[in-house]
Amino acid sequence: MQSRQTTRDGFAAGQGTTTAMTTIDFSRDEMESGRKLFAGEWRFVAAAANETSLPPMRGIEIAFAGRSNVGKSSLINALTGRKGLARVSRVPGRTQELIFFAGEGALRLVDMPGYGYAAAAKSRVAAWSAMIRAYLRGRATLARVYVLVDARRGLSATDEPMLDALEQAAVSHQIVLTKCDELDGAALSVRLTETTAALVRRPAAFPGVLATSARHGSGIAELRAAIARLVAERRKRPAPPQQ
Repeated sequence: MQSRQTTRDGFAAGQGTTTAMTTIDFSRDEMESGRKLFAGEWRFVAAAANETSLPPMRGIEIAFAGRSNVGKSSLINALTGRKGLARVSRVPGRTQELIFFAGEGALRLVDMPGYGYAAAAKSRVAAWSAMIRAYLRGRATLARVYVLVDARRGLSATDEPMLDALEQAAVSHQIVLTKCDELDGAALSVRLTETTAALVRRPAAFPGVLATSARHGSGIAELRAAIARLVAERRKRPAPPQQ
């Protein structure tokens, strides 16, 4: 049996008939694998402010990128079921390091600094950019970067530099819409269509778009399943050298 995300179920309760939200399907086994993957304890393991302070490469890393206040920390907390794991701040640009979290298995989660914060000093932005580029090009254990996009705003020019950097580094990446509970079913369907169309000109991007709401938990099980599928595929490859 397949699980398919929906535009309305869990995002706009009481809106009527449930409608298919995306073409990404997951089997019941993948949904269960995703649940188990995040069911254990999670902990903070490292923070890196520059290339030299990056932790040793271990296991399989999944990173989360996005503009400031897109909801990266909230999404990580929802995925792991740990409200206080990733620090949620109302101050844009607060996260200035790569934050690493580890579970009971081989999977590692990485919270990347938010971008697009207009008030940030140019020198700080340059430092963040250099650190992120170094991380992307030299991390053999990095399986995918999930680029988070506020569903209310959609992809914008602010996201272009990050998407360009991912393509240049040949890093697998996928779009995840956040705060989808703020849209009704019709508006969310339009946003998904627009986002999917925008990715056509970016062949390096994974074609499927996931929609989530950390506040209500909608789409979280499907994102877990997507990560579980990726981890399973990654494990079939020869392991990269450990450092």
